[in-house]
Amino acid sequence: MYKIYKQFALALLVTFLANSVIAEAPYILLQSTTSTKNSGLYDFLLPKFKQKSGIDVRVVAVGTGQAIKNASNGDADVLIVHAKNREEKFVEQGYGVKRHELMYNDFVIIGPRSDVAGVHHANKVIEALNIIAKKKSIFVSRGDDSGTHIKELSLWEMAGVDVTKYSGNWYREAGAGMGATLNTAVSMNGYAMTDRATWVSFGNKQSHEIVFEGDPPLNNQYSVIAVNPKIHPHVKFKLVQTFIDWLLSDYGQQLIGQYRVSNEQLFFPNAK
Repeated sequence: MYKIYKQFALALLVTFLANSVIAEAPYILLQSTTSTKNSGLYDFLLPKFKQKSGIDVRVVAVGTGQAIKNASNGDADVLIVHAKNREEKFVEQGYGVKRHELMYNDFVIIGPRSDVAGVHHANKVIEALNIIAKKKSIFVSRGDDSGTHIKELSLWEMAGVDVTKYSGNWYREAGAGMGATLNTAVSMNGYAMTDRATWVSFGNKQSHEIVFEGDPPLNNQYSVIAVNPKIHPHVKFKLVQTFIDWLLSDYGQQLIGQYRVSNEQLFFPNAK
C-alpha cells in the first residue's frame, strides 16, 4: 500500500513540475499582418528563434489596421505590419517604442489569363487601375482596413478614381482576408491586388496570373515595433527586444532572405 501511495505521489509531483515548466515557459504575443503568416514565413522563422532563445512567439494574424488597434489596446507585445503612416502614428502617439524596417516585397495585380481589360499593356500601376475602371472590369478589394487595402486605396486615389462611387458595381469589397479575396476574384473572373508572397503561396489560382507588376509604387515595406511598456506595463519588453534584435541581426536577416516557396524568394531583408 505504501509503495502504491509513493508511486502515486511521485506521479503527482512529476505532473506538477511539468505543468510548472509549461506555465513558466516565456512567450510573447505578436500581432501581425496576415501575409507574413499565410506565406509560411513564421513557420520557417519562429522555431529557429525559439531554439536559440527559448522564447515562444504566439501569432495573431489580422489585417494591419486591426493589428495596430489590438496593440494600441494592449493586446500585443510586438507588431509586424505594413502601413508606414499608421505605424509612424502608432509610435508618435506613444503606443510603440520604435519603428524598425525589417523587410520588403511587392504588390502585384492579378487577373484572368485572358486579361479581358488589357491591364498588361499598362506601363504604370496608375495606368493599370485606370484601364480597369474605364473597362468597368470586376475588381475585388479586401475592404478590411488591412495594409493591402490601405495601399490599394492610396493607389486608386493617385489614379484619380473615387472607388466609393462604384462600390457594389464593378468595384467589389470582400471585407475579408487576402485568401478569401483572391478566391472571390478567381470565382468572379476579376482582378485584385495582393502581395506577391500570398499570391505565390495561394493554391487556387486556376486560370489567374499576375497581369501587372514591377512599378515602384507597388513596393511593400514591413516593419517591426515593440509595444510601449510605459503605456501597457504588462508588455514583456525584454523578451520583445530579444526578438527584435534577432530579426534585425545578420543571422535573422539572412534567414528572411533564405525563405522560399516554389523556389521563389518572397521577402527581401532591409533592416537598417
